[in-house]
Amino acid sequence: MEDTLAVYPGSFDPMTCGHLDIVRRGLTVFDRIRVAVAYNKDKVGSGLFTPDERVAMIREVSSEFGDRVTVDSFSGLLVEYCRKVKAGTIIRGLRAVADFEYEFQMTMMNRHMAPDVETVFLMADQDHFYTSSSLIREVIALGGHAPKLVPELIEKELIKKFRP
Repeated sequence: MEDTLAVYPGSFDPMTCGHLDIVRRGLTVFDRIRVAVAYNKDKVGSGLFTPDERVAMIREVSSEFGDRVTVDSFSGLLVEYCRKVKAGTIIRGLRAVADFEYEFQMTMMNRHMAPDVETVFLMADQDHFYTSSSLIREVIALGGHAPKLVPELIEKELIKKFRP
């Protein structure tokens, strides 16, 4: 039986413990997960961290999963990226009803473009359903800390960006 590969896309700017929880739980369903850092190549400099910085940090904090988790970046259509890496499933995390409305629209468009690529939703854990990358960035920028919300390495990198 061929192993299953799912793509977990996102901006991951930065990756949070909630994102890592989705990866961990996704590995109970799929043999391998490719975390795919999405970026817009036409908007150079958008985001706090460059795509390469995000990929490097995610590789480090996801190393506990061994070769079952790989990390890459892409620009363009997600379904085209899935076809390129031969993944039949997209993993998306949901936190709240507002997430569902947006994700539902994206799923329907992806299904229209690539009916062979399925989307699976995983609910955020109760410890992480209120956590977002933008909220973490704001807390760190204002001098706060985010223990248990982002991995220690990522919190250190955030502090370097905001408080050099």
